[in-house]
Amino acid sequence: MAASLTNVSTENSTCAMSTNGVTDHNSIDHEIGGTAATGLSPLEETPCQKRARELQERGWRRIVRNFTPSWFAVNMGTGIVSILLHNLPYNAQWLQYISFSFFSLNILLFAIFSLISVARYTIYPEIWWAMISHPGQSLFLGCFPMGFATIINMMIFCCKHWGDWLIYLAWAFWWIDVLLSMATAISMPFIVMHRHKPGLSNTTAALLLPIVPTVVAAATGGIVAEALPNNGHALATLIASYVLWGIGECLSACVLALYFHRLTIHSLPPKDVIVSVFLPVGPLGQGGFGIQQLGKVAVKILPQTSAFAAAGVDIVRGAEMLYVLGVFIGMIMWGFALVWVCFALISLATIRDFPFNMGWWGFTFPLGVWATCTSMLAINLSSEFFKVATMIISLSVLLLWIMVASRTVRLVVRGDMFFAPCLKELKEKERLGDDRA
Repeated sequence: MAASLTNVSTENSTCAMSTNGVTDHNSIDHEIGGTAATGLSPLEETPCQKRARELQERGWRRIVRNFTPSWFAVNMGTGIVSILLHNLPYNAQWLQYISFSFFSLNILLFAIFSLISVARYTIYPEIWWAMISHPGQSLFLGCFPMGFATIINMMIFCCKHWGDWLIYLAWAFWWIDVLLSMATAISMPFIVMHRHKPGLSNTTAALLLPIVPTVVAAATGGIVAEALPNNGHALATLIASYVLWGIGECLSACVLALYFHRLTIHSLPPKDVIVSVFLPVGPLGQGGFGIQQLGKVAVKILPQTSAFAAAGVDIVRGAEMLYVLGVFIGMIMWGFALVWVCFALISLATIRDFPFNMGWWGFTFPLGVWATCTSMLAINLSSEFFKVATMIISLSVLLLWIMVASRTVRLVVRGDMFFAPCLKELKEKERLGDDRA
């Protein structure tokens, strides 16, 4: 397994590699277990070349080189569990303590993953472009701002009583998250259209991953705006959040239509990405929660500002309209998410023995944000049905998290989870370049 995980790298070594009398101080071993990029077999490798290759096959270098953006899906799953446990309709103090534990774990994992990612693209800058060029791995860039947003949410839920400084820190983090979300939502769809060109048969719901961060940022903005002590700051956050919600939901609608068309023409996705059938639930669940939260904040903030004063609009009535409209749209999106959940469960029932991979974390976050939408409907409609549904979905997400996390930890200990498909293509490109030289 270690042999299949070692790919192209640039090693700053004192060893030089000579091919046909030409010395190359940068390229070291583009392939293992067979022919190297220089055309040398393992038996023809110099001791220096062999030592450099083996360094990339073990230890921290192997982890860093193969640490893909998909790892931030762990933050998404862990963060949503902390939020759900904190906001359960039937709650207890011991559940709050568990929620705080998940929050702390999420912060720790996010810090570790961020440091490893920085090290990956600093030590091996060529991997960044290989990852961007990969039609699958590049889409997971959206997991970073979404994982970050779960931390911002919990900062407000759990720590806002620490003082205004904490609220403004969360607000600053939110603006960073907005910039990152907009960057992925604009750049990645264009790269998919211009460079990846996957074709309809290869289209999956993973196309939603770089788009949904704007919807998540909009919902987070609603939470932050409600806690901000300054009405002007809250209004700016509210307006930006509505814009983000519109961007994310409109782009998501395009992808959902395309994905539905792909399913009708080419049937279900392959086994290794079958879990992606849950991803359409994400923008619907988070969008349903976000539009309700923004309506709730509008009722609180707008009457205290001079917004729409020049038009002579009854701002109180207008804010109430936004609130009612938000609940109405939330119900519609909740129902549409229910349809996709049923599609996903039926799809999984038709396929057996699908392999475990990082995509399994796609079970947790989409269902988790659907639970937050359900919880918001329970509050706004004073509905016992939605309260019970929130408990069922939330506890299901917790059980799924335990299952996926335990399997992930087991494979991490074995070393089988560190695999970057984009490095294989980088290896092939560099080998072709060396052959031409």
